[in-house]
Amino acid sequence: MLNIGDFAKHGRVSVRMLRHYDAIGLIRPARVDPSSGYRCYEASQLARLNRVIALKELGFTLHQVRAVLDEEVDPAELRGMLRLRRAELAAAMAADAERLARVEARLRTIESEGTMSAQDVVVKRLPSVRAAELAGVAASYEPQDIGPVIGPLFEELCGRLAAAGVAAAGPSVARYEDSGDGDGSVLIRVAVPVAAGTGPATGGEHGFAVVDLPAVEAAATVVHRGSMDESLGSVQVLARFIEENGYRSAGYARELYLECPEDMADWVTELQEPVVRDWPATDRLPTGY
Repeated sequence: MLNIGDFAKHGRVSVRMLRHYDAIGLIRPARVDPSSGYRCYEASQLARLNRVIALKELGFTLHQVRAVLDEEVDPAELRGMLRLRRAELAAAMAADAERLARVEARLRTIESEGTMSAQDVVVKRLPSVRAAELAGVAASYEPQDIGPVIGPLFEELCGRLAAAGVAAAGPSVARYEDSGDGDGSVLIRVAVPVAAGTGPATGGEHGFAVVDLPAVEAAATVVHRGSMDESLGSVQVLARFIEENGYRSAGYARELYLECPEDMADWVTELQEPVVRDWPATDRLPTGY
C-alpha cells in the first residue's frame, strides 16, 4: 500500500488533486484509516490514474473521464467524443495560426516603419439589413466624382423617408459597383436602415426602394476618421491587409457612416470589404501589415 503522498509522487499529481478525485468518485483510496482518515492506495491504481491524466490531456472534462473509465460510454460514443475533440483542436490550431500570422504581420510593420499603425483591421460578419435605397451614377471612383453624387443622393433619400414617415433604424450605408457601361463609371447605392416591417410598397409610393442588404460572412473592416475625400490611406491599409493576410476580395465594398457631424473632418466611417481566404492560414506567414 502507498500513502497518499507516495501515490501522488509516483502518479506525478498533487495530493490536493488526489483528494479532489476522491471527492468526485474518480479515484477512491483502496483504504482509509478510520481513526486518522489517512488515505492509502494500491500500486495497481496507478494505471487508472495514468488513464485519467491521459484523457485530461486530450481535453476531456473530469465528468467525461469518469464516464469513460467506468465504461458508461460505449466504443461508438467514445469514437464520437474523440472525433469532436479532434475537430475542436483543429479549429483552435487554425485560429492560433491566424493570430500568429497577424502578430507576425504587425511585428514586421513596426520593425520596418518604426511605429504601430493607428488603424486596426478587423475581419467580421456583417448581418443582413433591411434598408431604404436610392441609386445614382458617378463618372469614376475618384473622390471628386463620387462626392457630388453621393451627397445629394443621401439628402434626397432622407427627404423621401421623412415624407413617408419612415425613421432611420441605424447608420447609413453606401455601396459601390461598376455601372456595367464599360466607361469606368460607378453605380452608387445609398441606403438607410429601416424597421424590418417596412415593405416595398412604402418605398414605391414615395420614390425609394426597400431592399434587404445581404449578410456578408466575412468582411475586412477598418475605421476611417475624417472626410471621405481623404480616405485613400485607409483604403490602402485595408487593401494591404487583405493581400498580406491571405484573403482576397469577394465583392463590392461598403461604407458604414457611424458619425456624420457637420464638420466632415470629424466623420467616423467604417470601410467594409467582403473577403474569402485565398490560402490556408497555416501555409505561410504574411509579409507585412
